[in-house]
Formats: sequence, C-alpha cells, structure tokens
Amino acid sequence: MGDSLSIPPLAALSNDIPLADLKPLEVLDVDVIPSARADTDVPTVQSLDLASPTLAANVVALAISLSDDSPQLAAEAGNIGGTSYEDWSFDTTLDPSGDTQLGDEIASHEHYVPSWQSYTIQRGDSFALTAERTLGLDYSTVMQILDTVPDKKVLTRWRVGKSFDYKLDESGQLLALRVMKNPRDGYLIERDVDDNDFAYSPIVNATEATQRMFSGTVNGSFAASAQSTGLSQSEVSKLVQVLSKKLDFRRDARAGDKFQVLVEADMIDGKSLDSKILAAEYQGQRMDLTVIRNSADDHFYTPDGNSLDPAFNRYPFEGSYRISSPFNLRRHHPVTGRISPHKGTDFAMRTGTPIEAPAAGRVERVVNHPIAGKYILIQHDNGYETRYLHLSKTEVSPGDRVEMGQEIALSGSTGRVTGPHLHYEVLVNDRQVDAMRVPLPESQSLSGDALAAFQRESENLLAKLDQGGDDEPALANVNVKNDQRADDSI
Repeated sequence: MGDSLSIPPLAALSNDIPLADLKPLEVLDVDVIPSARADTDVPTVQSLDLASPTLAANVVALAISLSDDSPQLAAEAGNIGGTSYEDWSFDTTLDPSGDTQLGDEIASHEHYVPSWQSYTIQRGDSFALTAERTLGLDYSTVMQILDTVPDKKVLTRWRVGKSFDYKLDESGQLLALRVMKNPRDGYLIERDVDDNDFAYSPIVNATEATQRMFSGTVNGSFAASAQSTGLSQSEVSKLVQVLSKKLDFRRDARAGDKFQVLVEADMIDGKSLDSKILAAEYQGQRMDLTVIRNSADDHFYTPDGNSLDPAFNRYPFEGSYRISSPFNLRRHHPVTGRISPHKGTDFAMRTGTPIEAPAAGRVERVVNHPIAGKYILIQHDNGYETRYLHLSKTEVSPGDRVEMGQEIALSGSTGRVTGPHLHYEVLVNDRQVDAMRVPLPESQSLSGDALAAFQRESENLLAKLDQGGDDEPALANVNVKNDQRADDSI
C-alpha cells in the first residue's frame, strides 16, 4: 500500500498550524481499502448528522475520554457520587417544554425584593468557608469585610447553633450581612452598590421596638390592596408569604374581604433597620385566618398553636449517604476547573435509590432536561420549593399531590454528569439556598410548656388586633359588589 498513514497525536490537533505549513493531501487509491485488514473488529461508521445535539454531546464526551486526564475521569464516571459536567439553568433553549415559569408567581414576586435569609452555624464552619460557599465571596472580599468591622471576633469566633442573616440581590451578590455579638448588640455590614465597598453600622436593639398596625379591604389584587395601606413592598411580600401558606388567594379571596397586620421594626439611630410581621388577621367571605409569630422559634402559628409550616425533613431519602459536592457558590468545578456556583447538594448514591418528598406539596414540573436529566420540581405547603435532578425514573406527574415520605423517583445519572448521584435543591423565594443549613420546621403544632408560653405571648398581640380592627379605618376602600370575586392576580 505504500507509506502508511501517520496520525498525529490528539494534543497536536489542538495546536495552531500556520497556513504556509499546510500541504496538499496525496491522492489515495480507494480501491485498496476493501483489501485492508484490521487485527481487531472495527465498528461500521454510520452517516453522521452534524447538527444533532446528541452527536455534539457524544463528541464532547469522546474528547474528554481521549484527553490526558482520561483515566481519572473514567474512574470518576464509574464511581458513585458524581456531579454535573457543566453549569446549567432552566433555559427555553434547553428545556423541551419551552416554559421557564416554575409554578404560578404571585404579584409580590413580579419585582424582586431582597429579603433577609438566615444561616445556622454548624460544626466545622468558619467565616471564610461559609462566605465562599453560601455568599459566593472570594478571599479578597472576605478580608475586606473582616477589615470593615471593629471587632473581628464577631466573625471569626462562632458558636455552633448560632446564626447570622444575609441579604442578596437578584443576581446573587451580597447586599448586607447582619451579625449579632449578643441579643442586643451587633453589626450591620452593607455593600455600596456603586463602588462595591463595605461599610458597617452598629446594631442596638431597642428595649421596645416600634410597632405599627395596618388595616385594609381587598379591592382587586390583594398585594395592591395591602400596599395601599402604607405597607412597604417588602412588608407586603412577607405578608403574602405568610397568609398564602393557608389561604389560596386565587380561589378564596373576594373583593370586600378585610385584613389587618401588626408590624414591628428595630431601630438604628432612629431609622428602621428591618421589619417583621408579629400578627395578621384575614376576615373573608370564604375563609377567616389569624396567624401569630412565636418568638421562641420565629415561626407562625394559629392562636391554638397549630403551625402554618408542616413538618419538613432535612433529607429526601431514607438512610445516610455521603455528600459528594456541597452547596457552594464559589466551587471549583472538578471537571472544567472553573469557579462555578453549585446551588444544590449532591449525594453519592447508586442508581435506583428511592427518593422521597421531604414534605407535603404539589408537583409543579416533571421534565427531561438535556443537562439536568430527568428532574422534578415540587411546591411545598410552607412556601418552599424542592428540585431533584439526574433521576433515572420519575414516579409522579405535574399536578399530583404528594405527602411527606412518599416515593417520587429513583436516583440516577441522566443528563450531563460524571457519575450517579442525586442533585437536591431547596428554593426559598425562588432562590436556591443551602439545603443542609436552611431553617426547617420540625413539628406541626405546639404542646405542653411551649404551647402555654406561646398563648401567654399571643394574648397581647390578639388584643392589639382586636383593638386595631375596632379603631383603625380601612385604608384600602372597595367600591364593588360583595359577590364580586377578587382579581386573579395576588
């Protein structure tokens, strides 16, 4: 056959070749090909569709398998406990359903309102590690924050079980950090959006925080009616989140329904630091609801001690499985080497491991995603959402009602992953949070001493609601017939 063809090494193919060095290909006599023999069987090459996304994915996988790191990657692919090959999002170009809405949005979420989130310190945590994983901060920003506060110990000496609060903007950038030295004193650290510098203010919790009562009547949208009483957009969002745990606004709200809410705000130098709802009452044609915040656990209950938040398991499975990749907003991706956010928790488990709903809720989506694989989204009764990725089998359908502990799927390695695992996400206010750290309700009702203490505390709040209902005028008036239904939007 003459000179044998030499194939350059794969690494050489990635090098740039000057145009002048290119040589014309010699003519190859195709008649000799049928007589050529190989020592081993060679699979027949089929015609290729170069536009096929499946082919593109296979080519990428082949390129990875032929790289210098192929033994390591092959070993990872064969082991239990992988991760996604690359970052992904629920994109209309990737999602076969072409729908980016993850459930019905209420009006208060149409415009993003930053809200405080809480992080509970656990064994082994440090400020630097937590700032990287949960807040997405790099080392220089961590040092900048440490240099900002006069007492660094408040950030460097943590006790397990304590917590701090943080607020992120719509893109996930840190806006503010609130750390308490003790129940009365602490620091509010805020980012200047113009120059990205941080500055602090001392927090001194007043002995008696300011309380305000707002009363109104539903006229069309509940959110608009609430805001017309003088509540801020953030306070309206909090009110809707609380009431919607028991009240379905689209189904139950009617024009003419009355509501009132008691709000408390801490003060810094005479200015409101943050506000929280202490109690709220909704009197409607189809439903009456009264909710009171319990200072002991910061959750809401009805006056008889029943929680608005049904119990929520920390893990969506039985047994114990190793975390192969934790929630980390500045993760170094094990395949690409880039710093890329990992907004879920990966559990190393064999394909076919049963996955269970951690709490009661409704299935919003069941989708086969090119990168996320088979995944499920569930909207839970306490307002949280959960997602389950790379499943081998789904056992529920959109619209299904699920209960805590119900099997919903089997784990797997579908999508673009390095090996079988479960990627699990918890979303609060449509944003992924660390599922291993987010506060979760543990019981559905108070009893014993806890119930007695709550009822003693709630007496004063209930009296203020009654007084406000008698004395305060309705600030959001209504000029519609009583039988007219409230606007569909919240």
